[in-house]
Amino acid sequence: MKIDEFIKKVAELGLKVDKDILNKLDIYAKFLIEYNTHTNLTSITNLDDIYLKHFYDSLTITKVIDLNSYENLLDFGTGAGFPGMVLKIFFPNLNVTLLDSNNKKTKFLIELKEKLALNNLEIINARVESLCKDKLNYYDIVTARAVTNMPVLTELAMPLVRQDRYFIAMKGSNNEEIEKSLYAIQKMNGKIEEINNFLLSPSCGHRNIIKIKKIKSTSKDEIRPYEKIIKKPLIKW
Repeated sequence: MKIDEFIKKVAELGLKVDKDILNKLDIYAKFLIEYNTHTNLTSITNLDDIYLKHFYDSLTITKVIDLNSYENLLDFGTGAGFPGMVLKIFFPNLNVTLLDSNNKKTKFLIELKEKLALNNLEIINARVESLCKDKLNYYDIVTARAVTNMPVLTELAMPLVRQDRYFIAMKGSNNEEIEKSLYAIQKMNGKIEEINNFLLSPSCGHRNIIKIKKIKSTSKDEIRPYEKIIKKPLIKW
């Protein structure tokens, strides 16, 4: 995806791309490529692919939510910052937390944050389940892109979402996986509000964005240990 096409596609999402945003994305892309030469962050290192498969793909979350209407967002399993870092660039007033258990990736994000001079951006090196003690029912938006299967993902994410706010999963086009997650969504006090299926590109195939509203707060006794979540996912057979 060339820059002109990126700007056009982003405009179709209802977003504006100014010189400051383009400059930040340019710094981001070049730093990602350079850093990836010594630390494995991503298999996508072609500049055009970065703009399509990382930058534009991250922004497609706006197909189901207006991030101008919310105060904070958690992106867990963020990797090299997708979608959370890209969203922070486009929505500077949004308080964003990027979380990943890989120390090498969070180190990259800390350096990138300094290069981009971003404020109200928290970077945490930890597992997502460790946040439940201090951030239970806290975030307006919790999102994850290409992270684990939906039943496990749902049980990890939903406790952190504030009542009447949203967990938004960014996934591939596997509808069977969504079907398997319905029991977990119900058990974790959620309800699917929207599923947006779209073609990212002919070569990349379709994507699903699953918007799940939290209808009731999570109590501490509803939270299972990580080991149990993995060994016995919330699936109704």
